[in-house]
Amino acid sequence: MTQLAEADAPRVDPSATARSCPDHVDVLIVGAGISGIGGAYHLTTQCPGTSFAVLETQDSFGGTWLTHRYPGIRSDSDLYTFGYRFKPWTGKPIATAAEIRDYLGEVIDDNDLDRHIHYRHRIVSADWSSADKRWSILAERTDTGEAVRVTADFLWMCQGYYRHSEGYTPEWEGMAAFKGRIVHPQTWPDDLDTTGKKVVVIGSGATAATLVPAIAPNCEHVTVLQRSPTYFIPGRNKIEIADTLRELGISEDWIHEIVRRKILFDQATFTRRSMTEPEVVKQELLAGVRAHLGPDYDLDPHFMPSYRPWRQRIAFVPDGDLFKGIASGKASVVTDEIVRFTETGIALKSGETVAADIVVTATGFNLNVLGDIAFSIDGRPLDFADTVTYRGMMFTGVPNMVWVFGYFRASWTLRADLVADFVCRLLRHMKQHNCRSVVPALRPEDAGMELLPWMDPENFNPGYLMRGMSLLPKRGAKPEWQHSQDYWTEKDELPKIDLDDPVFVYGR
Repeated sequence: MTQLAEADAPRVDPSATARSCPDHVDVLIVGAGISGIGGAYHLTTQCPGTSFAVLETQDSFGGTWLTHRYPGIRSDSDLYTFGYRFKPWTGKPIATAAEIRDYLGEVIDDNDLDRHIHYRHRIVSADWSSADKRWSILAERTDTGEAVRVTADFLWMCQGYYRHSEGYTPEWEGMAAFKGRIVHPQTWPDDLDTTGKKVVVIGSGATAATLVPAIAPNCEHVTVLQRSPTYFIPGRNKIEIADTLRELGISEDWIHEIVRRKILFDQATFTRRSMTEPEVVKQELLAGVRAHLGPDYDLDPHFMPSYRPWRQRIAFVPDGDLFKGIASGKASVVTDEIVRFTETGIALKSGETVAADIVVTATGFNLNVLGDIAFSIDGRPLDFADTVTYRGMMFTGVPNMVWVFGYFRASWTLRADLVADFVCRLLRHMKQHNCRSVVPALRPEDAGMELLPWMDPENFNPGYLMRGMSLLPKRGAKPEWQHSQDYWTEKDELPKIDLDDPVFVYGR
């Protein structure tokens, strides 16, 4: 019997795949994931009358929640903050991919956004013309191979940060000799049956924490093979204050806002404590794991990370399901280094061998900088590594473009909403002052400012980011020239950005 992923088949509007893309739009949104759908909503409500189109490579909307179809796929952020601020979330805080796509589908339907979305359109190149003050985009229909050309006054990049077509799998010696199957969760095959099989999941991040409890009950055994431990936050998949407010008959709009504020307050406190009292927070996190595994389970080395909390993303484990699988004996953890694959498993540095029929490489993403699109300015190829980021949204020397890059320690959508407010305010400002272009530029007072990598590894250092840092724009030493990753500051600062600051060079 084939074991299918929990996510259901994507909803596709046949007319959307055949609908002709307009020749020109005021704004072109790249990607129909959570950022792109949110951007389309904000354009319709904050900038009525603005013409726009959304180009999406995949067959349907959803982005991450369409790409990943492995068993158990779910959010690792609560939906009260991962959901949009304008649409109340009414389900459990940790949701499945199918539930998230249903939520996104409601946003599309309720706001008549579907007519703007063009699926199966992969953007190949984008060239800015200084003379025409617009972008010329070349796209390809993935179903027919047809070339599609469209011009746009403004580009809103909502394509995410990783390559959807393939995940990151290291090359280990002997992989070709392994007689079982090797799969990456990002391209989970529909015909993969793990029933009664010995499965090794390489990696211990949010993907492994999601996948393992979903497949463990029907497998012979699941082994989580990690090079180093990570932190987890086990907890109930419910929020009591939300349930109480519903019992009191409070409206969902109010519940959504109250719960969001409560969660954000708690997250801000937790993040601050992770920096100021990391050892105390570490012990609290370990106590949460120990409560599920029992006092006799030795957390060292499998659950004792060497780094302070929040240097990498922390996965929420709803109802402790990952640890229940370990406690039952259906799953186990091995902390070791891979030497090579054998015909029947994986040989480790310790001399042990882990037997496997199936190996799942939950080893991360390939960083994708602005959609693998060939960008150019007046015909000259653009290397984003040569630019400096303005607040993680815009780039020096690149006109009429904003990129949505979310938060590592808070829900992605929080920043997507903030960036959308900025874009709409910028578009209104340009229209009011009859400006056709805007490009961020270093000011005289920024001369000699030290330029640094996009992210400080001491702040946050996941593997995909470290592998791809050389591809990303630089950050400056001043706050406005970096992506702070601090939602609790940005929620106040971004709405106050002075659009007449010399940072913004307008073309009238």
